[in-house]
Amino acid sequence: MFHYQAPSQLLKDKVILVTGAGDGIGKAAAITYAEHGATVVLLGRTQKKLEAVYDYIEKQQYPQAAIVPLNLDGAAEHDYTELANTLKTEFGRLDGILHNASLLGERKPIAAYDPILYEQVMRVNVTSQLMLNQALLPLMQNADQASIVFTSSGVGRQAKANWGAYAVSKFATEAMMQLLASELAELSPSIRANAINPGATQTNMRAKAYPNEDPNTLPTPNEIMPLYLYLMGQDSLSVNGQSLDAQ
Repeated sequence: MFHYQAPSQLLKDKVILVTGAGDGIGKAAAITYAEHGATVVLLGRTQKKLEAVYDYIEKQQYPQAAIVPLNLDGAAEHDYTELANTLKTEFGRLDGILHNASLLGERKPIAAYDPILYEQVMRVNVTSQLMLNQALLPLMQNADQASIVFTSSGVGRQAKANWGAYAVSKFATEAMMQLLASELAELSPSIRANAINPGATQTNMRAKAYPNEDPNTLPTPNEIMPLYLYLMGQDSLSVNGQSLDAQ
């Protein structure tokens, strides 16, 4: 799917929520979805970064985006309910979710891992996805076809030493995707769930994980967008429960 050629209006009139939309892959995905016709809901914890993405989308004269500042680390059930109510009032439905927001945590042996940090990573990388899905699935059922895309990792398929809570959280993400895909196939077949492993990409998280790596040897977030478009568009209607590589 790295070379998938998306039609220019692939996502015309779609409403898609992107978490972690202020930076890195989330920012690239939000702009790419808007470029292809979607109204994008920008969710993240840093208002200034979200506003910069919003302004860029506005400048390019793509469909007007919406901003939802939300810190997934501290969000409570009522925050997700409020988000769902707002989206229902504004749009009436939701055609897609990209679960992109993640915390890296520490690169250290699991035997020495800080339990408080472990819980924080799991809260942002896993629990927030559960809460968002539960709150927003009724809105997705109002769409003709809807897509939920999770962000996985190579260490969420084969754990490697010193990846700690991040690896555990990505294994959990793969399991959540598989559970949801299986259950939706029975209960709401118009909604599909899949996961993307973006691979090594020029992001701040990658730089933190590999501080001695030359980022110029890696693809940019924009270069891995074909799969992100594919899984949100009509060409992937038959794809459900799959974990795919963007590279």
